[in-house]
Amino acid sequence: MLIKRVLSALVLIPLVVLAAYLGGLWLAGLVALFAALAVIEFYQLSNRLGARPSIWVGTALTVGLVVAAQLRAYRIGAPLFIGVLGALMVERVWRQNFDGFLSDWATTLVGSAYIGGMLSHFVLLRGLQQGLVWVALAILVTWVTDTGAYFVGTTVGRRRFFPRISPRKTLEGAIGGLLLGTPTAMAIAIPLLHLPWPQAAALGVLIALAATFGDLAESLIKRQAGVKDSGNLIPGHGGALDRVDSLLFAAVVVYYFAVWVVGAR
Repeated sequence: MLIKRVLSALVLIPLVVLAAYLGGLWLAGLVALFAALAVIEFYQLSNRLGARPSIWVGTALTVGLVVAAQLRAYRIGAPLFIGVLGALMVERVWRQNFDGFLSDWATTLVGSAYIGGMLSHFVLLRGLQQGLVWVALAILVTWVTDTGAYFVGTTVGRRRFFPRISPRKTLEGAIGGLLLGTPTAMAIAIPLLHLPWPQAAALGVLIALAATFGDLAESLIKRQAGVKDSGNLIPGHGGALDRVDSLLFAAVVVYYFAVWVVGAR
């Protein structure tokens, strides 16, 4: 399993680095691709629970939210989301089909907002001043936190951390991820973004917590669906949603910290 994880990482990391460096449509395209793959897995999990989301509409909306982030000057994200929300309702009213409507409608929109809406913040981050550094910060600290939690948890982990949601995660692993992720954030934010050390440390803690609870949030969905992984797309990592779950929350936290606390534009 570890060998597969490493080999998959060796393929994915250069791809992510190149897209982040190029920015623009390259990054938006990669984010849109992962968002589409992840939301399809989300809808497949919803199917297991009896919902019948509009997969094609929801996937198109997910990609559209990422594109809207790239075209943020036109402010089309909210109108797009509201338009699809209304269109799905009108379509059901027209057909007078109320069987399972609420769960189908809700899961379609929630999947798009959860994955497309949150993951699109990487595109928004890249559009800020020093955007490449902000994107690198979010991704690297999340990866370090996840990796630290994994190795600390598997070696010295004893106390279960939210055992009903994720039985294998431990409190020691979560603390290990936090203790590794926070100084990583400081090592990037202080010299490259010129943040004072209290801000850099606070940001590191927030990213580590966001990554941890992003992972747990997806585990909540998988436990209800009765599956271990969201899919088997990436060897050693499971599905696309398994790979981006921590990044979803981290992207949002870093973006609003950059805009609201640091004042990045």
